[in-house]
Amino acid sequence: MKVMPLLRRLLFACLACVCLAAAAEPITVLYPRAEADDDKRSEYGVALLQLALAKAGDKYRVELSPTRMQQNRAIAEIQSGAGRVDIIGTMTSAERESKLLPVRIPMSRGLIGWRIGLLRADHKDMLREVRSLEDLKRFSAAQGHDWPDLQILRHSGLTVYPVAVYNGLFGMLKAGRMDWVPRSVNEIWAEAERHPGLAIDPYIVLHYPTADYFFVNRNNPELAENVRQGLEAALADGSFSQLFYSHYGALIQRARLDQRLVIELPNPLLTPQTPLERKELWLSEDDLKHRR
Repeated sequence: MKVMPLLRRLLFACLACVCLAAAAEPITVLYPRAEADDDKRSEYGVALLQLALAKAGDKYRVELSPTRMQQNRAIAEIQSGAGRVDIIGTMTSAERESKLLPVRIPMSRGLIGWRIGLLRADHKDMLREVRSLEDLKRFSAAQGHDWPDLQILRHSGLTVYPVAVYNGLFGMLKAGRMDWVPRSVNEIWAEAERHPGLAIDPYIVLHYPTADYFFVNRNNPELAENVRQGLEAALADGSFSQLFYSHYGALIQRARLDQRLVIELPNPLLTPQTPLERKELWLSEDDLKHRR
């Protein structure tokens, strides 16, 4: 019996099994961990990313980064390609699209551009008499220092203070450092519940066209393409819409957007590549009255 050829065949077979097992092991994709334990803003983004990658074939596994990160740090980490974060879901801007590779399918269908005022509870009727952008300019606002909203609101002539830390917004508002904080429909209700002493304005809503995208390092087009394919598949089979409304349907209804004064603002940060022509990617007026 020829022992060596048999051993070689066994060795090759073992190596083949190891290679197959390695090939089947999903690639870990790191998504930035939220800034605080009570910050739930990233939950929908993580769920949508998991859905998209599952639709694309389960090649990837989503995990949260070991370290908590603010937006600007997470963007810098992805741009560096150091591997501490691989992907983020956040609002787009021309600057962000120049630094990172966007997947141009709006994660929240433009809902992030519908902004309601968070106020001190003892000033809950402060915006009752506002009828125009000019009226609104009498009041000071605040936004995160690294949020595109800061530039969008300032572009329309509003007084907006930059705040370095997300949770600092609420303490500064309570302390009267600013009059109000415009927050998106998909964020404001949870924030008001977490911060007693704050109230939600019932009278107006700001709207500007914008999108939140998934962004990856520009040298990782394979991940971007897998996410894009998965999102397209989820759009086609209805699972994208189902996930969206399971997270935000009740909040849209609660916001009563069709009963508020809408103040439209331009967005100077949008790029020509924004897929505004794909109507199925954006909320319609009927969607904003959704009762699911």
